[in-house]
Amino acid sequence: MFTKKRKIGTTIQYLQVGEKVEVSKKIEDKDILLYLGLSDDANPIYIQHDYAARTPFQKPIVPHLMINGIVHSTVSMHLPGPGSAIVSQNLEFTEPLYHYGTLNLVVEVTDIDEKKHRVTLAVNGTDQEGRTVVKGEITACPPYPWKPVTQDAGTFENF
Repeated sequence: MFTKKRKIGTTIQYLQVGEKVEVSKKIEDKDILLYLGLSDDANPIYIQHDYAARTPFQKPIVPHLMINGIVHSTVSMHLPGPGSAIVSQNLEFTEPLYHYGTLNLVVEVTDIDEKKHRVTLAVNGTDQEGRTVVKGEITACPPYPWKPVTQDAGTFENF
């Protein structure tokens, strides 16, 4: 697993303002249960229908950090892609995403700073009814190009 050279995403010199990716993810029970098990978050607003029915949400909602995770995976797997790292974020969760809902996410490059090796990404996520559930901005460090470990290119390249 660690000896195989992995594909990297788009390096900064190939990114363009306006470039975007769209991802859709339907949230199933298994997704929520995996998140709750991993995070040990037992907030009743996420899983208890009787409690959620007595709140303004009316029914259980998808944890905001889980939505954040989908945003992060979109950045790290699609735009800029593998090898990138998020350095800051400002996300607002404007409406709840409910169980069995679909998150339709658009991530778009809005600024490129080659000197600092940073890109700014606009984030906009809607549910299946078109309501905005997450919006904001992320600053990411796009992947760096592969470089050989030694001066002899190819000798021990990223072993």
